[in-house]
Amino acid sequence: MSKKNSQKNAVPYVTVEQLVSEHDQELQLHPIGAAHNLQRKIHEPTVNRPGLALAGFKKYFASKRVQVFGSVETTYLRSLSAQERDERYKWIFKTQIPCVVFSRNLNPDTALLKAAKKAKVPVFKTPLITMRFINLATLALEMMFAPRCNEIGGMVDILGVGVIIRGDSGIGKSEAVLALVERGYSLVADDVTIVTRIDNHYIVGTSNEMTRNLMEIRGIGIIDVAAMFGVRSFRTEKQVNLVVTLVHWDKLKEIDRLGIDNEYVKILGVEIPHITIPVRPGRDLARLIEVAAFQTKLKMSGINTAKALSERLLKKMTRDRPAKG
Repeated sequence: MSKKNSQKNAVPYVTVEQLVSEHDQELQLHPIGAAHNLQRKIHEPTVNRPGLALAGFKKYFASKRVQVFGSVETTYLRSLSAQERDERYKWIFKTQIPCVVFSRNLNPDTALLKAAKKAKVPVFKTPLITMRFINLATLALEMMFAPRCNEIGGMVDILGVGVIIRGDSGIGKSEAVLALVERGYSLVADDVTIVTRIDNHYIVGTSNEMTRNLMEIRGIGIIDVAAMFGVRSFRTEKQVNLVVTLVHWDKLKEIDRLGIDNEYVKILGVEIPHITIPVRPGRDLARLIEVAAFQTKLKMSGINTAKALSERLLKKMTRDRPAKG
């Protein structure tokens, strides 16, 4: 299929406002005082504890990251004189850090808040313990910075196998997905799947939040899958394990009848197993896609039926070959 996908390279930065609004539930960030300049940019998908910098080692300070103050940092700052604290605050805010987060609901002193206000750097606190916040914030930032694009096609989870179903408009993609949902599988996305590359190794698919758990069926309109088939009939995201392309039978010059050779398609530079299914009236597309997912799951567990048959035939041919005398 030659449709162009809307692709985005790795995100160069995210704003503090994006981090706070998109991950409010898990990070539980609450502003201390007035929230200054939430449009400040975070340039690296991780966080930093500024303990060494506060102690005076200022080389290699990660100023482009979210700065996290835990019990160690706050206890150390209390041990300094007021003048020393002012000097440390003046220097750290001069480096243009994006924001400061105090874990364990710790409260910063007045001097830090004054320096932050002057530098227009937002300060937050969270009830999470320091390492818990660092882990969650790093995962959130990695997802936000990850390369992503839109794949034209629906996605469904078939027994743990994430399948993107592609094809020309009107070929029956949504109808096939709907039939699979009716059989107890889970909808991930309809019509357009947002895919993200994680750790440069695997692809995760999801849907637009606005249209999550909704499908558009020609002749019927918009349906709510969750309301119709229950909450188990959809999931928010799934790793992509297989891409199925539906093609009109007449457009295929050759049809793979054995499946010995593995075919792949690249999504954001990652190779994903790919299967082309010919379409013509009378073929049960949902059943064929279901079997393709089962086959992929077997291959993932080390069982390749076509390869096993080929090896069996080669052994028989070798055994039956007459000995040269």
